[in-house]
Amino acid sequence: MGKKMFVLIVVLMSISLIGIIAVQLFWINNAVESRNEQFKNDIQKSLGNVTQRINDKEEAFFDKKMEDFFDNVGLANDAQIRNYLFQEIDTITKERFSIGTTYLEENFKLPTEFLDNDSIIVKRVTGKQDFFHSRLIKGVDNAFSSTDENRYSFTKRFKKIENAYNSAYFEDYKKITPLHQRISNNDLNNTIKEELEKRNVYLDFKYGVYSKDGLATKLKSGYYTINKKESYPYPLFFNENGDVEYELYVTFPSKDKHILSGLSGILILSLSFIFIIIIAFSSSLYQLIRQKKISEIKTDFINNMTHEFKTPIATINLALDSIKNPKIINDNEKVLRYVKMIRDENKRMHSQVENVLRISRLEKNQLDISKETIDMHDTIEDAITHVSLLIADRKGTINTHFEAIITEIPGNEFHLTNIIVNILENGLKYSEGAPKIDVYTESTNKFFIFKIKDEGIGMSKAVQKQVFDKFYREQKGNIHDVKGHGLGLAYVKEIVEKHHGTVFVESEKGKGSTFTVKLPLI
Repeated sequence: MGKKMFVLIVVLMSISLIGIIAVQLFWINNAVESRNEQFKNDIQKSLGNVTQRINDKEEAFFDKKMEDFFDNVGLANDAQIRNYLFQEIDTITKERFSIGTTYLEENFKLPTEFLDNDSIIVKRVTGKQDFFHSRLIKGVDNAFSSTDENRYSFTKRFKKIENAYNSAYFEDYKKITPLHQRISNNDLNNTIKEELEKRNVYLDFKYGVYSKDGLATKLKSGYYTINKKESYPYPLFFNENGDVEYELYVTFPSKDKHILSGLSGILILSLSFIFIIIIAFSSSLYQLIRQKKISEIKTDFINNMTHEFKTPIATINLALDSIKNPKIINDNEKVLRYVKMIRDENKRMHSQVENVLRISRLEKNQLDISKETIDMHDTIEDAITHVSLLIADRKGTINTHFEAIITEIPGNEFHLTNIIVNILENGLKYSEGAPKIDVYTESTNKFFIFKIKDEGIGMSKAVQKQVFDKFYREQKGNIHDVKGHGLGLAYVKEIVEKHHGTVFVESEKGKGSTFTVKLPLI
């Protein structure tokens, strides 16, 4: 896959992911907003019913109080029987109606709790039908005409007058009576609760009633303060001009939880799917990048392997051609030397092929790692013997510092010897001039620890993170300046982990590297 195509695929996948997440979040937001709007409508309707019930209750209370007052004959301070004559002239038909009757008139003094005036005289008039009139309705009394039609017309007209003045008394009553005496906190709280429950809103709430000037009244729950962003206002009382006189504010502390509760199932599913999509996208992107990287590494590995095989193959061909030479074929010493050369190069190729197969078997868990009790000091000494000739050839040294008290561990001697050899060879390959290597051992209650330190070229932090990856080799100039396939340290990591141990490297550019291996004791 070309670099441009790879970038294009990544960009398209990213745009698709962002689009899917954006649509999901938009849907979730719309669902929450819709739920919030529905909740708001339910609250507004409930508060509307609360206001209606409160006002109706107050009017009924006032009407009952007036009725009880006028029915209480104990308030009468004067009563007498009078004859009364009433005449009415119809200005349209020019007809005159003369009505006469006898009635009982009782004068009452209306208390100031109903009116702004200090007092007012109200008369109760009793005849064949009763009615009320005050000093404001002088000359209007009840009588009976000779016809039912006239009597009905007069009664209807008086009823209108009576209702008008009752309304005026009611407005005066509301002005002079404190709000907390007109309605109690308990009544208001219960009314709100009942109306909310009718709409299936079973939430704790707080309320407060405020005047049109924003002043708090005694009608409130606890230490309530207005929070206009969270509160739901609704007009509670109006004045005679129809303007809002008091407003009711209701707040629901657990509103958000209630709104989300109805959407919790679908929200969890939606968020779960978003999370799965993100995980899937991240994994896919990681695999794409990893596969591209592996592809590049394998290409490098094939080039490296080809280069590594070219030299022994060329050497073998040269040796065979030399043996065919008539001058050499009869020289047994030279023939034996060339045969040994062919055997060595063949052994070298076999070793390289074996390394590749060994890693393949490790990946497929086909490598047999039987464990037995081994002495790690003996194993390290054996590994050093394997590379001693290479060290001597480059005039280098290997120094051991064995300080471990407990040296026996459960492990596979063959593979543990190989990993030590690989680490030692790594130190040889990446040391300039005469290599100098130190091997340290120590033990704790649970682990046997050995460290192999070289004074080679070292490695950067970025290289340290990848040095145990399969096929990885640090690129610097000619990739073949140091021989190898990038499998040695990968093999080390696999074997150590099969022994339930850990391996890590500490290094600094120009100052060498230290490989530390921790293996569990018996």
